[in-house]
Amino acid sequence: MEQKPVSESKVELAQVMYPEHANPAGNVHGGNILKLIDQAGAIVAARHTHRNVVTASVDSMSFISPAYVGNLVFAKASLNYVGRTSMEVGVRVEAECLKTGRHTHIASAYLTFVALNQEDIPIPIPQLITETEEEKKRYEEAKKRRENRMTKRKAHKQPQEPCIVRPEKLA
Repeated sequence: MEQKPVSESKVELAQVMYPEHANPAGNVHGGNILKLIDQAGAIVAARHTHRNVVTASVDSMSFISPAYVGNLVFAKASLNYVGRTSMEVGVRVEAECLKTGRHTHIASAYLTFVALNQEDIPIPIPQLITETEEEKKRYEEAKKRRENRMTKRKAHKQPQEPCIVRPEKLA
């Protein structure tokens, strides 16, 4: 199986926050931050696999500080861990006050993505090459989170019949 380094799929997205992103007090809605996090994570996963990817879970979503109208918000994302068909992406979100240049850590999240084939079935993906001590540390931490997710998932899993409706069949 092919291997790829963490550095090959990293991404940093930036977006200015406008009034439509916020409540009347000027605080950016968490949903806008979540959307940016999911977009950054999906880009990383797609760059790593060159496949269609879907969000399987969002873990440990933490809002740390608010973002405000006028802030430049950055979502910095990179792969932490790769399994057989799934991968964990870590996303750190910062807000920059464009008047002062001050950066504030506003949110962090871990997301799991799955790569799919043409029939929307999970497929094996390239393994991850960790090059730095930080990448190796994040890999081991992500591996533990994955084990915890799998334990929780088994406890809550219920049988389900497939119900797939393809958009082209709706017309």
